[in-house]
Parts: sequence; structure tokens; C-alpha cells
Amino acid sequence: PRSAAVDWAAQQVLALVEIWALIAECSGLVGAWRLMTVCKASQAGTKHWLSTLPRFVMCGVTNHLEVGPIFGSMRLDLATLQWEDMGSSLDCITSGHACCAVRGALVVLGGEIIPHPEADAEDWSDGEDPVTSRVEIFPPGEESESLPSLSCGGIEMAVAIAVEESVSMAGQVLLLGGAGAGDDDTAVHLVDLFSGVCTPQPALLNSRRSFAAARALDGRVVCAGGWRDGLRTAEVFGPPINGASDAVWGWTALSAMSAGRADCRGCVMSDGRFAVLGGCDVDSMDHMVASASCEAVVIGEGEHWTPLPSMHQARAGFACAAVARCIIVADGNDCESGPVNDAGEFITAEVYDEGLNRWLRLPSRLPEDYDSWVTYADGSALI
Repeated sequence: PRSAAVDWAAQQVLALVEIWALIAECSGLVGAWRLMTVCKASQAGTKHWLSTLPRFVMCGVTNHLEVGPIFGSMRLDLATLQWEDMGSSLDCITSGHACCAVRGALVVLGGEIIPHPEADAEDWSDGEDPVTSRVEIFPPGEESESLPSLSCGGIEMAVAIAVEESVSMAGQVLLLGGAGAGDDDTAVHLVDLFSGVCTPQPALLNSRRSFAAARALDGRVVCAGGWRDGLRTAEVFGPPINGASDAVWGWTALSAMSAGRADCRGCVMSDGRFAVLGGCDVDSMDHMVASASCEAVVIGEGEHWTPLPSMHQARAGFACAAVARCIIVADGNDCESGPVNDAGEFITAEVYDEGLNRWLRLPSRLPEDYDSWVTYADGSALI
């Protein structure tokens, strides 16, 4: 019967699409983009696989054509390579904030309040300290919401890493380093987002502001670089070597990087290596140069740093995330004169493919309502 033949043909097409989706998954992000041009089935299968990946999100200050400078977040569609407006907040514009993904939402903590160009600085901040303790959450597709402020006070240039747990009401975040109350940039706090309560944790071995940090595949937390005395140093937060599974975690020094890196970014690659990218190579406080160099360290036995290919664009203070055996970076500044994004409607972005061991430029256009990304990205996440 004709209907049976049609059903059989439809099943074969669907099976072919599913096969291409599996091939795309095995090919990684860059390989999947190349599969889009093979045939219609490969395009459909690849798009399906790409749609299952988390979106690359960066947050910072943008210039909206109708509103002017606002704090907002942009989300990169990995299938179309188009930036989408994820949400914005007109209540407060900050820089130097920390952000991370918690239970599918973007959480922004602290930062220094930027006065609105058309308002008095004191009025804009409601008289509060320029370094704020505010916490804001951006649920996907919803308006941003304010959460309880940090009990540890205002903080900027810190790094936030989500804690993998399910018992708290709104999630927990590990807040590392940064400039906060008492100018203690070795402080580490476990933040309960429902209450804002900050519980002190073992302090960093080195003072760090605007540094690279990420959670390793085994749950440990790795930090490297930053302003103050942590430029070349690196350390890892975890249980003691050969210790009991319930032993108290602490910080252990790692070998130093090949170069000093302030305002660098880091992520964990698919093979478990911790990669540190770019940053300001500081010769002195009077001379700062953005770096395009990258390096990675194997954590554990045989720990050592090895060079990675350099990015096309030297950059610091940029957005960075690892996904599908690739590293995506976007935006940033050159440490001295300002943002690296001088292309108007485009955001400078590139992707590192672990299999190819090379960086590729990534075309990406801003949403139509935005004139430019007017400052470097203060944070990024996968959502």
C-alpha cells in the first residue's frame, strides 16, 4: 500500500538524520559546522545535535540603540552563530562582576557600579558603595530578578563557580578572590543564593583579582594568574593526596605558568587539562600588553604546563567556555587602550578545536537592536 511505503520512506529519512546527528556528536563543534554543507540530512542531523548543546552566554555592558548603555547578557546560538539578547537589567550597570550558570540561569554577583552617562553617580547608585554586594539572576526567557545581597559585603574582580548540589533552595556558588571587604583578595566564600549568606572557606594561597578559574572533571577547583601576587602562580582546591574521601579540602600549589597573566581566562578541556588563555602580561604597572598565548596543565601525577596554539587576537577580560571538544572565546580588551571589538556590529570571537589543535575565527553578528558591545565581557557561562 502507498501509505506503508510513505511510512517506510519517512522512517529511513529519520534514521538518516539520526545517523548524521551521531556523526556530528563525534566530530565536535567545528566538525559539526562543516557537516552542515554535506546534504540536507546532514544539515538536519547536525542542527538537531547542536540544539542539544548549552548556549554560550557572556554578560557585560552593551549599547542599545533605543536605551543606551545597559547591563545585559548575550547568548550565542551554536547552530546559526547569531547572538541573541538573553535579557537585561536597567536597575544597575556594573563591571568587574562575577557570573556563572546555576540550575540553567545566569547569576551575576557583585561588581563596581558604573554611573549612567545621563545621571549623577551618587543618584545612580542610590548612595551605596560603588563596589556592590548585589546578586541578580537571569532565568532564560524571563525578566531578571534580584536575590539577597552578599552577607560578606561588596566585591569585584572575583570568580564564581557553581557548586554541584541539589539540597539548597536556590543553589550555591563558590566565590573566589577578588577585592572585597577589608581588601582581602585571598578570601573564598560558599554563597547560598537563597539567603545571601557567605560561609568562609579555606583561603587562597595567593592574592588574586581577575584571574582564571574552573572546576576540573573530578570536582576540584583550579585557579591561575590574576592581579596582585598571583600573576604566574596556580593552585588547586581539593582533598589531600591519598587522603580519605571525606577529608577536609584545602589549597595545593601547582607549578608556575610560563608567563604572568592578569585578567586571563580559563576552562577545562575534554581531556581534563586546565587551559589558561590570554590576559595582560604585566612588565610593570606602567606597561601592560595583552597576550594571545595559551597554555594548559595536567592536574595530578606528572603535572606540567604545555603550550597551546596562540589565539588570532591578543585579548584580556574576555568571555570563555569549553564545549564539545572546543574552546570559544569572545570580546575582550587590549589591556591599555580599550575593547578589541572595533567592528561595530560584530563581536570578535574565535574557537579552538582540540582535534585540529588550531584556532579558527568565528563570524558572529550582534542582534539588530544593539549598536555595539561597548566594554569587555566581565563573565561568561554555558546555559
